[in-house]
Amino acid sequence: MNNNSFFVTTPIYYVNDAPHIGHAYTSIACDVIARFNRLNKKKTFFLTGTDEHGLKIEQAAKKKNMETKIFVDEMSIHFKKLTKDLNISNDFFIRTTDEHHKNASQHIWNILKKNNQIYLDKYRGWYSIGDEAYFNDDEIITDEKTKKRLAPSGNEVQWVEEESYFFKLSKWQDKLLDFYKKNPNFIGPDSRKNEVISFVKNGLNDLSISRTTFSWGIEVPDDKKHVMYVWLDALINYLSAIGYPDKKYKKFWPADVHIVGKDIIRFHAIYWPAFLLAAEIEPPKRIFAHGWWTNEGKKISKSLGNIIDPNEIIKEYGLDTLRFFLLREVPFGNDGDFSKKSLQRRINNDLANDLGNLVQRVLTIINKNLDGKLNKIKQIKENDKKLYEYPKEILKKIEINYEKQELHKVIESIWKLISEANKYVDENAPWQLLKDDKERAGDVLNILVLIIAKIAIFLAPIMPNISENILNKIGLSIKKLSMKDISNDNFLNMSYKIKKPEIIFQKIE
Repeated sequence: MNNNSFFVTTPIYYVNDAPHIGHAYTSIACDVIARFNRLNKKKTFFLTGTDEHGLKIEQAAKKKNMETKIFVDEMSIHFKKLTKDLNISNDFFIRTTDEHHKNASQHIWNILKKNNQIYLDKYRGWYSIGDEAYFNDDEIITDEKTKKRLAPSGNEVQWVEEESYFFKLSKWQDKLLDFYKKNPNFIGPDSRKNEVISFVKNGLNDLSISRTTFSWGIEVPDDKKHVMYVWLDALINYLSAIGYPDKKYKKFWPADVHIVGKDIIRFHAIYWPAFLLAAEIEPPKRIFAHGWWTNEGKKISKSLGNIIDPNEIIKEYGLDTLRFFLLREVPFGNDGDFSKKSLQRRINNDLANDLGNLVQRVLTIINKNLDGKLNKIKQIKENDKKLYEYPKEILKKIEINYEKQELHKVIESIWKLISEANKYVDENAPWQLLKDDKERAGDVLNILVLIIAKIAIFLAPIMPNISENILNKIGLSIKKLSMKDISNDNFLNMSYKIKKPEIIFQKIE
């Protein structure tokens, strides 16, 4: 285990449909975490990809009269393109149809079998194709109108009876509860942790981990009739992507954090650690489940035709604006409502008024009055100290926020710094000082340029393009900076001549 390494993952996205705002949200959050850790000088591995097996996919391909493999090849491209559209800095894109993934999955199956964790029996119970999940009797809801049986997600379930291999999940109930107790930070946020623990306390049944009624999946070793249950194969991607079963996987394992949607917390926080413990592999350090988005107060669904296409939002408002809005609007872990009005309000207030105005005012004054030149700060006065010391103070907070996936709090801290900087401009009125005390005006403006640079470093994981744009205006680039520079006061490029700044954010009327 390498203490200077950091491994973050999105869930792998199911390719039965096109990507939407939910996929974008998870990918952006993971990207921000990965970029922060790289800027913090950690050897970072960021993984995303596509989940391509299971009955639902076989059916989706049939509907389009396509061979399943050709269908998943085409669908996977949409998700690969999304990583480019969102400026995602993933190190690898895994597909569960990759040969090395198939080998890793079969390898783990063989270990589980050798460790006496798998047996053959008959499965009888409720299965939802929409969720690719099994449900207990007490979880099934009957729709009063249609009399259809539904899973908690609202997807229809069907009664299934077939020969199946089972994983001895029931055997792991107490060991899992013990594991959660010893690793209190394993599941976040707390609301999800309580939900998982209470589910496990209610008793675990053995888990059906193979199917015979369709063939689109990874073959069970030594039994061609069976394919692996899609969730067993899907979860193994986190290992196969970093080289498992080759020992090199240990460079990044255990994963620091799997970021998932709250609908798949059970698979990640119950099945996954149980599979790993049973295979004598250390579980990940943390699973964090975020909430869902509604659209203008309404549940997002195909039938309502209100699915949000991230590319349309990017075209209209810009990519970094979308990245900022998704993480600023809602505490990460809670549900949120996507509305264009809120997005426009954030652009006008937070981005144009607070951040854009700060950069604009300071750089315009330097360009106009000091011939665009920066100078060494001659004297830090008492009333400079609060702003001057503030970035170091914030860095400590932000590091803890990132560890806890409190991405909204990271942004709150950065905006407190922006607000302090704007207050400092108003209180010191450099335009007036230029008439009365030019040397003092130079100090005030140079302190502000240093603070603007640090704001841009803080913003680099969240708004990479905007951050680089701000840094370029003062002759810097994030490529040559890191989070360590927050505590450093001599990285400004003194030979750079500041030009008249162009407006960064256009207000929306």
